[in-house]
Amino acid sequence: MTTRTVKGRTTGGRRAMRASAAVATARAADGRTVISRLASAPPLTLRQTGPHTVHLVSTAAGPLGGDHLALDLDVAPRTTLELGSVAATLVLPGEGTSELLVTARVGAGATLRFAPEPTVLAAGCDHRLLVRLALEADASALWREEIVFGRHGEASGRCHARFDATRDGLPLLRQEFTVGDPDLDGSSAVYGSARCVGTTFLTAAAKEAAVAEGVAVLPLAAPGTLVSALAADAVQLRARLEWGERTAASA
Repeated sequence: MTTRTVKGRTTGGRRAMRASAAVATARAADGRTVISRLASAPPLTLRQTGPHTVHLVSTAAGPLGGDHLALDLDVAPRTTLELGSVAATLVLPGEGTSELLVTARVGAGATLRFAPEPTVLAAGCDHRLLVRLALEADASALWREEIVFGRHGEASGRCHARFDATRDGLPLLRQEFTVGDPDLDGSSAVYGSARCVGTTFLTAAAKEAAVAEGVAVLPLAAPGTLVSALAADAVQLRARLEWGERTAASA
């Protein structure tokens, strides 16, 4: 494993972080997946926890306002990568907007499962979450995002999330939403009384839409499925997303 230097700039007496981390896979001669690259920089610290499994381990608070973090995933053709995290990510307020950019490339015949623990938006934070997922032919993916509206008993911070997925360079899914806007959060047409929102993108193609309490399974125009859910808490949110994922996978 290699460690990158963390760059930063001073913000209100605190040095804002510029940190990046990366994971890459390779296919061994016997067909096994090997982790060929694992580069970390706090707070994005990576640990290999299985033959093709990596977990994010937070080694610093944040992200805080002003921090810009980047995670790069490169899944080689006919290999598998599973990426999770050992704990939720707590986004904290500070001076300026924090940002996490996740860029992933999944080669032909490769599989990526991205399922970290939830992101919690502490009151007062201002965060951008950007995902750029590029799939080659016959690549498969499951990409789950869960966002919790603040810690217990507090209002949600602000987050603008954008997800862009392409297959062979053509658009597959482009989606964005905002949390923490008072004009939107309380609307019965948006989040209502929910305290969590989550989505799962799957390359598995559901044959038809399915709806249950707080969750919808929507086939995409191109092969793929989007599961969207709202819930009162993170446990209920995970259960609803997993129901949607099973529904899509079994269709």
